[in-house]
Amino acid sequence: MGFNLQPYGIQSMLKEGHRHLSGVEEAVCKNIEACKELSDITRTSLGPNGRNKLVINHLDKQFITNDAGTIVSELEIQHPAAKILVLAGKAQQKEIGDGANLTISFAGELLRGAEELIRMGLHPSEIITGYTKGINETIKILGELVEEGSDKMDVRNKDEVISRMKAAVASKQFGQEDMLCNLIADACIQVCPYNPVNFNVDNVRVAKLVGGGLHNSTVVRGMVLKSDAVGSIKRVEKSKASYSSCFHCLFMSTTVLDYLIVHLQVAVFVQGVDTSATETKGTVLIHSAEQLENYSKTEEARVEELIKAVAESGAKVIVSGGAVGDMALHFCERYKLMVLKISSKFELRRFCRTTGAVALLKLSQPNPNDLGHVDSVSVEEIGGTRVTIVRNEEGGNSLTTVVLRGSTDSILDDLERAVDDGAMCKDSRTIPGAAATEIELARRLKEFSFKETGLDQYAIAKFAESFEMVPRTLAENAGLDAMQIISSLYSEHSSGNTRVGIDLEEGACKDVSALSIWDLHVTKFFALKYAADAVCTVLRVDQIIMAKQAGGPRRDAAAAAGAGMEED
Repeated sequence: MGFNLQPYGIQSMLKEGHRHLSGVEEAVCKNIEACKELSDITRTSLGPNGRNKLVINHLDKQFITNDAGTIVSELEIQHPAAKILVLAGKAQQKEIGDGANLTISFAGELLRGAEELIRMGLHPSEIITGYTKGINETIKILGELVEEGSDKMDVRNKDEVISRMKAAVASKQFGQEDMLCNLIADACIQVCPYNPVNFNVDNVRVAKLVGGGLHNSTVVRGMVLKSDAVGSIKRVEKSKASYSSCFHCLFMSTTVLDYLIVHLQVAVFVQGVDTSATETKGTVLIHSAEQLENYSKTEEARVEELIKAVAESGAKVIVSGGAVGDMALHFCERYKLMVLKISSKFELRRFCRTTGAVALLKLSQPNPNDLGHVDSVSVEEIGGTRVTIVRNEEGGNSLTTVVLRGSTDSILDDLERAVDDGAMCKDSRTIPGAAATEIELARRLKEFSFKETGLDQYAIAKFAESFEMVPRTLAENAGLDAMQIISSLYSEHSSGNTRVGIDLEEGACKDVSALSIWDLHVTKFFALKYAADAVCTVLRVDQIIMAKQAGGPRRDAAAAAGAGMEED
């Protein structure tokens, strides 16, 4: 005889197949364990000597990088608590462009310290209170460590711009930061508006061409399209128009021949360069060969009329957002018009922004105000790839392209990330780099913890101790003795040398001002803030309740079934 027991408690509320975890051991510690595993993955990629990770995503695309933002994006983290750290890292990457690794690694170190405090008997609420006090004091100390005079910067001084972005670029491409910073600084200065606050990162584009090396990379004022021109005309440049000027004086009158530079005019059509279809369908009855010939001539004459109207407007280049018809191309060749095809609507918008052109819907005669202006349009072969270069040298251009060269696609992708991170450096305030700031924060926060009387002083002490993760990781990744480096840093900072950091090349502690190693204040500020907020969010969780997953075949199960069929 069986007993039919009715579900009780939370089992009676949720569907069959749910999962419920509660308590310190099941919920809090397991969340901390998942976050620690994630931070251990990214921590070894921290700093200039950070190790690369080879990540293969669900589409079998391969990534070889030490960029934490890319790593956590492609790993497809499933654990709900670890996802909070991923979101914090993505927020840092989107807001600042650099410091995602510091955010995730520091959050993991804070949770490691929180786990030890929980084992000692502290309640998560007391740890959260201590960590909140710790991050508030950290922000206050960070403001005091800002280098005097760094808040004022001439955005058109190349050396000052390079000094701000050097740390962000060196963390991705150590040893090549000087060459890369020169390229990025040139590109940023060229597109910097009169008011630097209105600087748009999207105006610094990157074109990746396989072949050559980084020393072959250049900066182009304008756009680089990775496509060939349509037709036989491959190069058009601005021309000189002559005009005569008469000068009269008391004894003589002379006529001087001067030259006026005439810029190339560009017409942009969104729907393509071809005969437009009618809105309604109709049937044409043709009774003789003569009628067929007249019908073809009428269509041909209409296309020629449209192309001739564009040529008479002064345009020398036609840019099409759609297909280019054979008949239209024939007449473009006859009237010496260069034809480009840009399929991407986003690239078409950037082209219009670069040239000042207005995109027209249909093929028609453009107004003079609708035409764009460029210096030259040419098709060149770079590393076996034919590209179209649209140059606009003499001001007015709002877009610059950094042409990157490298031996493989993965190297080019990593270089592109370094360029993006360097271009996103906006705040000019700097603080000492090379772990000098972290050691100073750890030392002063420990002194602050001694002034607290409650149990949260232990959490503040752990918060201070977590900063040692940065110099320890930098030393370990460079093959140095981490304990000796940390003790030397503490000794120097206790003596008042707050700018002493790690010289990774010589393996010693030196003044970072002599080495010109500076970090941006805004990068550290947001990285530590996001990390502390994510940790407090994880520690506030005391239960994990997961509903039953929706039906349908799962991807891993389908992949396993497919593998089994291949074996059969």
